[in-house]
Amino acid sequence: MSKSLYETLGVSESASADEIKKSYRKLARKYHPDINKEESAAEKFKEINAAYEVLSDSKKKEQYDQFGDQMFGGQNFHDFARGQGTHVDLDEILRQMFGGGGFGGGFSRGQEGSFSGFGGFGGGVDLDMQAKITVPFATSILGGKHQISANAQTFDIKIPAGIRSGETMRVRGKGKSHAGHVGDLLIKVDVASSSEYQRKDDDLYKTIDIPLKTAWFGGKIEVATLQKEVSLKVPRNTKNGQKFRLKGHGVPDRKSALTGDLYLVANVILPDIDTVPQELRILCEEKL
Repeated sequence: MSKSLYETLGVSESASADEIKKSYRKLARKYHPDINKEESAAEKFKEINAAYEVLSDSKKKEQYDQFGDQMFGGQNFHDFARGQGTHVDLDEILRQMFGGGGFGGGFSRGQEGSFSGFGGFGGGVDLDMQAKITVPFATSILGGKHQISANAQTFDIKIPAGIRSGETMRVRGKGKSHAGHVGDLLIKVDVASSSEYQRKDDDLYKTIDIPLKTAWFGGKIEVATLQKEVSLKVPRNTKNGQKFRLKGHGVPDRKSALTGDLYLVANVILPDIDTVPQELRILCEEKL
C-alpha cells in the first residue's frame, strides 16, 4: 500500500515522531517561500505542511497508516493535490479526508474500496449546526482562542491567523446527535472593524501622528503594532501622507505561508499657532 506522505517528508513508515519532526523542519526551511524563490517552492512547502499535519497527529497517522493513499483515490498525494486545480487548498483537502476542523473524523469503507466520511450525517439525518461569531480584529490577524456558546455548550475554538470575514470554520463533534452519530458545528466568521487598522488583502495600513519638529528635522518615534512596539526612524522633511513599510508586520496567508506588510501613513501634527512664541510666529510669517 503506497504511503506518499512519508515520501513527501523523506522518512520511512517506521520513522519515530522525532525523526518525522526533524525531517519536516529541515524541508520546511529548504522550501519556505521567503527563502526559496523557485516557482515550485510554495506548492512543495504546502505539501510538506500537509504531510506533517497528518503524520504528527497520532489519530490522523493511524488512519493514514491503515488506508494509505487509497484516501486519495489511489493516487499519491502530490498528484491528487495537483488534480484539484491551480488554487488547491491543502488544508481543505485534509479537512475533508479527516472529517472536519478537528481532523478527528473517521472513514467507512464503501463499495469497491472507496471511502466516505460519515461527518455530520447519521442515517440520512443532517446533524450539522450553523452559528455566527464576530471575532476581534487583532485576533483575526494574529489568531488565538475565542469562546463560543452553541448547542447548550460553552467552549473555546482556535481562530487561525489571517482569517477573513465570510469564512466558515468547521468544529468537529459539536453539532446535533442522533443514533450514535454526532454532527459538526459550522461557524461563519465576521471580523470586527478596527479604529486603527485598515486591511487590504494581506497588507495593513495605520495612520501615525508625527510632530512637526520630527517631520522637519528627523528623529525617532515609538509605534505600537499588533505584534510589538517598534522604533521608527523618521527622515528629515517627511511629508504628510508619506508611507513607511514594516515588512512582515501584516497578515499571514495560510495558503502561501507568506505574510503581508504594515504601512504606516504619516499624519504631521501642526502646533496651534497661538501656542508658538511671538518671535517665532513673526519669523515664520516673514520667512515661510
